[in-house]
This record gives sequence, structure tokens and C-alpha cells, in this order.
Amino acid sequence: MKIAIITDSTCDLPLEIIKEYDIEVLPFSLHVDEKEYLDGITIETEVLYQTMREGKTPKTSQISPSLMKKSFIHHAQQGDTCLYISFSSEMSGAYQTSLIIAREVKELYPDFDIEIIDSKSGSLALGLVVYQAARMVRDGKTKKEILNFIKYQTSHMEHVFTVDNLEYLHKGGRVSRTSAIIGNILNIKPILHVKKGQILLLEKVRGRKKALERLLELMEMRCLKTKEQIIGITHADDLETALQLKTMIQERFDFNDFIINLIGSVLGAHIGIGGVGLFFLNETTN
Repeated sequence: MKIAIITDSTCDLPLEIIKEYDIEVLPFSLHVDEKEYLDGITIETEVLYQTMREGKTPKTSQISPSLMKKSFIHHAQQGDTCLYISFSSEMSGAYQTSLIIAREVKELYPDFDIEIIDSKSGSLALGLVVYQAARMVRDGKTKKEILNFIKYQTSHMEHVFTVDNLEYLHKGGRVSRTSAIIGNILNIKPILHVKKGQILLLEKVRGRKKALERLLELMEMRCLKTKEQIIGITHADDLETALQLKTMIQERFDFNDFIINLIGSVLGAHIGIGGVGLFFLNETTN
């Protein structure tokens, strides 16, 4: 009997953290050339980006209900307490599916103790919450303490990010074809953020340097100034820019704890190669 932390493959946590803290990650599905893959299991993120460089357009679909049910039943049989921290319900149906599956499993195992939490986030914003919840489990914190922590984190987690090319935002329906063409010609870099679980366009700037500077300006305006928090940086196959962003943050802020990782296959398939994201706690509730 234990407290099991479960999430999905949009969390973008490094594999070593997932293994060390025994975090269960349910995979989304990816479709490339009419073949279906399980994110992080039968296809790695690096391979996905390579297929995109070759001009292919991956498609994504949510977690298999049967796979999710198998996981929940396993934990019910073990007598575990489960905390499933899901990808934003505004970006995927995984949260609603998990509620349905949990009810079905409870009909079979009435004592099954599971909490379903809508993170209202994705990528390392979700990952940071999951990681810290898993550390609390290891430290012997109670279910109530962990849930209170998760509630605070999910209501204060900030996402600001930019993309290098507008083509994939066009394919995802977020910008028009004309805007994508003109934007790429003019070197326009959109600045996006997440509000109430939705990805929204905040503004547009010209050039990658200005985009990174704008991310830091937003961090200056919104960030909770406590050096104990962990700063997340993700990149879509552009580690050099992610490290540059880390250096810029260290020059301006007193933060020492960072997690840097690839933007995973699911979100990477929608934003394209070259995006970079910044994740931190803010001072006001989202």
C-alpha cells in the first residue's frame, strides 16, 4: 500500500526523475505515416523531431482508455492511494476520460482511493507539480498535505513560451495560413501563455533575441520572488537556446534550481521545432 503519483506523457520530465521517484506516466498516442506509437515507449521524442525535420506531420490522440483502466485496476488491487495529475482539461480529453475510468474501477473496487486533479497545465508546468508531489510522497507527507500543495501549485504555475516557426501553429489552427507565411517572412515570434488551462497568444515580437528578452520581462512582472522554487525550461530540439535562456535568468534573478528538458512529442507535434518554454510560480492565482 502506497501513495502512487500518476501523470501522462505531456509532463516532459526527464527520465531520470521519473525513474528515481517512481512516477507512473501514461502515454499519449502519436500517429506518423499511418503508424501508431506510444509516446515515450515505442517512439522517443528525438525520433519524433527527426520525422518533423523530414517534413512529416505527426498527429496525436489521448491516452488509451483501456491502458488507463488497466493502471487504475492494478493500483486498486494493490490497495494504493492514487493521485492522477492530468494534462489540462482545456487541451485534452484525458482528464474527463480519467473521471469516467475512475468511476468504472470504483464500481469493481469500492474502496479504491483515487484523486483526479486537473493541472490546468502541460509540459514542465505539469512536470514540476508532479515532481514535487512525488518528492513529498518520498518524504512521507500525507495525502491531504500533498493535495493542498498540488492545489496551490496548479493555481500559481506560469507558462510563457515562444515558437521559432509559425507553420505548426497554422497546422494546429491557431494562426491563419496567411499570417503564418507573412510572420515567417518578417521573422515574427509569437509570445504565448496559458490562462485557465488554455494556450493563448499574448503578443508578437520580431526576432528570437527580442522573444527571449520578452520572456524574461514577463517573468520579472509575474514571478514569485522566492529562490527556493524550481524553474522549468523546455525546448523543441534547441538545447542551445534553452541554455541561453537559463544564463539570462541567472544574470537577472537569484534562482539556482532548474530543470531543462525537451518539449515532449505531444506538444512538440503542435508547436514545431525551435520552440522554448519557461515555467515558474507566479504571485497571483491563474
